[in-house]
Amino acid sequence: MELKGIKALIVGAGKSGVSAVGLLMKKGADIVLYDASETLSEEEVLAKLPKDYTGRVVLGEMTGELKNWAELLILSPGVPTDLNYVNDMRDRGVTIWGEIELAYQFGKGRMVAITGTNGKTTTTALTGEIMRTFYDSVYVVGNIGNPYADAVLATTEESVTVAEMSSFQLETIDSYRPDVSAILNITPDHLNRHHTMENYIAAKANVLKNQTEKDVCILNYEDAELRKLGKNIRPRVIWFSSARKLTDGMYLDGDVITYAHDGEEIALVNIAELNIIGRHNYENAMAAAAAGLALGVPAECVRKALRSFVAVEHRIEYVATIDNVKYYNDSKGTNPDASIQAVKAMTAKTLLIGGGYDKGSEYDEWIESFEGKIKYLVLMGQTREKIAETARRHGFENIVMVESMEEAVAFCHDHAEPGECVLLSPCCASWGMFKNYEERGRIFKDLVRRYQ
Repeated sequence: MELKGIKALIVGAGKSGVSAVGLLMKKGADIVLYDASETLSEEEVLAKLPKDYTGRVVLGEMTGELKNWAELLILSPGVPTDLNYVNDMRDRGVTIWGEIELAYQFGKGRMVAITGTNGKTTTTALTGEIMRTFYDSVYVVGNIGNPYADAVLATTEESVTVAEMSSFQLETIDSYRPDVSAILNITPDHLNRHHTMENYIAAKANVLKNQTEKDVCILNYEDAELRKLGKNIRPRVIWFSSARKLTDGMYLDGDVITYAHDGEEIALVNIAELNIIGRHNYENAMAAAAAGLALGVPAECVRKALRSFVAVEHRIEYVATIDNVKYYNDSKGTNPDASIQAVKAMTAKTLLIGGGYDKGSEYDEWIESFEGKIKYLVLMGQTREKIAETARRHGFENIVMVESMEEAVAFCHDHAEPGECVLLSPCCASWGMFKNYEERGRIFKDLVRRYQ
């Protein structure tokens, strides 16, 4: 699509929207940046934009004039695709993209796209490290916090771009086609946005809708939904499994991550050599390794990256050992399945800090995963009563209600005994108490370190 002179309406003045503005400016579009916020000021928004921005900024209610003006609508990930004005513009034939699709129009080189309910960030970061051991030009973008629109004009035919893709971002793709896709797992999440599990699964599956027989899709064999999905798709499937040996694919052979293909078996790494813990992280490592091998990275380079990689911030991140108590930050554990994996990764009695914004999740499986390992459940935020009620229904009574992260950390410091662990894995989004999960995790770490 020729974007010079096109009337482009960008919705959302966050990082993604601002990056889309920058790219569209370089392509000569006529731009309006719109945000529904009643609290943002035009000065605040303009301060985020390039100094030579000449387009308009519109805040508050969407107007009919603006809706009818636009020829191209760019939605930030946090903007639902079923809003009335979005539906009206879709009916009018307006092209509707997200920032990822916009950037993809100008991308060069090869693309790896990683999605799933949990493990996306770790797998994306690790895949980037694997690619860097062999390729000179590697970009890691997307939901990991680096907008694709910021990097895309620097890509070349020799580049490899690794993108973390959320379900929100995948709702607004059109021609986006990765050479390698990966879906790590699918468990209930964001149902307040997607409304049904079927819609959520469909959004995740969008990552492979444009792939062909020349492409690769990496899937978790132990996920029933993905096993079903993998039966009738065009790209070649590379399965991975942490529970069984595969005749073709990536699997855990005892303690060794192994790749079987064309009758050969390649032992890549012993899990004892990894700096990330928990079975879910071994699955993340297998998916990342499969992506590297699929794009021609030699096994020795894959092995080197697996051994050197350390956990990403906020994902079962080791913080400190104080009075022989280990503290872990899993602020990115924003849904039950993610927090279940964090609980499973703990190897000692654990004081668990949870609670936050209610995304419509149920907490029964999370509570069931405690299995005598959790000493105290320390709860805060909007969901604390709902979680406490669920815990009591399952016979767990060691519940402490707190008003702040400071109070939560203080309680855990005072009640943890030598050899035990303290884990922040909220099982909920951060909204309402914190700007985002990153802020929540950093506040937790700062509070913990005060006791050193």
